[in-house]
Amino acid sequence: MGAMSVRSKSSEPSAQSEAPHRAGFACFVGRPNAGKSTLTNALVGQKVAITADQPQTTRHTVRGIVHRPDAQLILVDTPGLHKPRTLLGERLNDVVRTTWAEVDVIGFCLPANEKLGPGDRFIAKELASIKKTPKIAIVTKTDLVDGKTLAGQLIAIDQLGKELGFEWAEIIPVSAVSGTQVDLLADLIVPLLPEGPALYPDGELTDEPEQVMIAELIREAALEGVRDELPHSIAVVVEEMLPREDRPADKPLLDIHAFVYIERPSQKGIIIGPKGKRLKDVGIKSRKQIEALLGTPVFLDLHVKVAKDWQRDPRQLRKLGF
Repeated sequence: MGAMSVRSKSSEPSAQSEAPHRAGFACFVGRPNAGKSTLTNALVGQKVAITADQPQTTRHTVRGIVHRPDAQLILVDTPGLHKPRTLLGERLNDVVRTTWAEVDVIGFCLPANEKLGPGDRFIAKELASIKKTPKIAIVTKTDLVDGKTLAGQLIAIDQLGKELGFEWAEIIPVSAVSGTQVDLLADLIVPLLPEGPALYPDGELTDEPEQVMIAELIREAALEGVRDELPHSIAVVVEEMLPREDRPADKPLLDIHAFVYIERPSQKGIIIGPKGKRLKDVGIKSRKQIEALLGTPVFLDLHVKVAKDWQRDPRQLRKLGF
């Protein structure tokens, strides 16, 4: 339980200046809605991973990059591991296991405000089988509980590791929302990374192609307000991004054409809304975020299309980027 202490490195200035630079990959795992994406965003300091209050919104491996003088930490945000019910589910689980085997550190996110459940044990068991990779238990959402509840959760997590026959490299409580111990988390991960130069140029926050990030922003806006009705039925594909030709150099405009795919014709009305109001709102909201991401004015053209039962159809899955 040593990770509870705040470690100050300032007492060894001489060692500090000679410390080798480290660079490597970490991924946050945890059942859906355990706070993985919010934590990624808090560490990177800019919105790169899609966050939502509905499980299973992260489908692509979004990497957030934390640049520090002593290290570069690349965060790989995998989809939540779950018991697959569809072909898409099985593919996502394969992606997860492959990622786990290739990273330098795994952070297991467990919300402070929910008791350990079967979903957590399912993931912890999988983690136990990945022997070489150091595992940090991260207790998230600590701003939602009192000290006694938190202490109980830390003890339960310590026990869980012992039961499954492995030792946590660290157990650390954090709150991404209030920023509590987020920097300490980075301090604890860095020593577990291999020595080496930076792997990405300074200033880059993610290596996810822009089109994928734009599709995620549109999808996040489209999910807002209809999560209960269509939680997993929405996929977004950015068909093309082209600079508007007749614009002067100092007033560029980027045309983005995107399709919002749903599974059934009956869902079309839900997404479009009365007199097209919902789709218009989705366009306005995601356009602002896309412009902030790209730093350029955007004309966003959105169309809703039906791709029948796309989650179960291998051909459609391929077309929609899975």
